[in-house]
Amino acid sequence: MKKIRSGIFGLNPLLDGGFNEKSTNVILGVPGTGKTTFATQFLKRGLEMKQPAIFISLDENQDQIIHEARERGWPEMEKFVDEGLLLFIDASGKEFTTFIRDELPKFVSKWSGANARVAIDPLTPVIWAVENRYDQRELISILMKELKKIGTVVCTLEEYGIEDQISSKETIIPMYLADSVIHLKYVRKGGDKGFNRLLEIIKYRNSRHSKQSHQYNILHGFGIMLQQFDEPKKVTKKIPSLIKRNLIKEKKLPKNIKNMLTNYLESLNDHDFEELDIPKVIQNLMEEYT
Repeated sequence: MKKIRSGIFGLNPLLDGGFNEKSTNVILGVPGTGKTTFATQFLKRGLEMKQPAIFISLDENQDQIIHEARERGWPEMEKFVDEGLLLFIDASGKEFTTFIRDELPKFVSKWSGANARVAIDPLTPVIWAVENRYDQRELISILMKELKKIGTVVCTLEEYGIEDQISSKETIIPMYLADSVIHLKYVRKGGDKGFNRLLEIIKYRNSRHSKQSHQYNILHGFGIMLQQFDEPKKVTKKIPSLIKRNLIKEKKLPKNIKNMLTNYLESLNDHDFEELDIPKVIQNLMEEYT
């Protein structure tokens, strides 16, 4: 899977190199956690490499978004608009069902294969546009599938309800349909000590990813910057090789099963077995196939 850089400082190592190209990625969080900053920073990274970008706003107009980018220390976003690299689609006053079913496919047909970066901010109004859960799912599915024809997509999603409760009715469908989900959240330090911002990768199809919480700050001019992240470790295959040797010498295993299991091990490395008891893994394989 080809990777593209996220633009978020310290995030790429947690995503095994970056976002998967032509994937849909949901950024979930309560107000103030930096969702719009994340989306804009993602587009900005591509624009720096002369990669076209599309900002689909369902809340604010272009002038307001440019103003907010300038306040974050990114005045160059206006220059990218003037150069024709950054396109804004203001869908804030539209009827979303009509926009997604009728207008969006026509737009995508002109941009298909452009390998652009696309940001939708926020996705939540699309869910509110219809009450029926099936219709909600269909609209979100059409939106994500169409935009992936253009390139790699980041969608922001507002979190409501109980703190740290990510499976609310507003979030569950987009999270299910997306290729990856990144959760931005506040964690209170206790008393009057304030709070920390934490990033967690909830899911990531077809890619390894960090399973830890990572503290981040939002810095003027830089944007989101992770304070701590997994140091890239040297990838070895010692554990898969160990399991493979044990399977090969096991006389009770049929040859075709040995071949199948050792082929599986070829695509794995030590990181994949970090939380597993290796003797138990071997025992489980033997119990299943002998």
